[in-house]
Amino acid sequence: MSYRFGNSRPRYSFKKPVEVDKEYEAKIEDISRRGDGVAKIEGFIIFVPETKKGEHVKFKVTRVGSKFAIGELLQT
Repeated sequence: MSYRFGNSRPRYSFKKPVEVDKEYEAKIEDISRRGDGVAKIEGFIIFVPETKKGEHVKFKVTRVGSKFAIGELLQT
């Protein structure tokens, strides 16, 4: 974790457990308000469209944000 101090609020950053264009497997633990499946890797949230709760899926991460990532379904 790194800290940045100055005239603004301190900012915290940490290495995210997923990277863009890499493939992962996880269980869909929940469904978001928008209807996307919610998977977690090391507690980090990944939204995977076209999935259902309880499915074990393989997906590729297409975008990583500060608080969550977006994945693309490869197979169930």
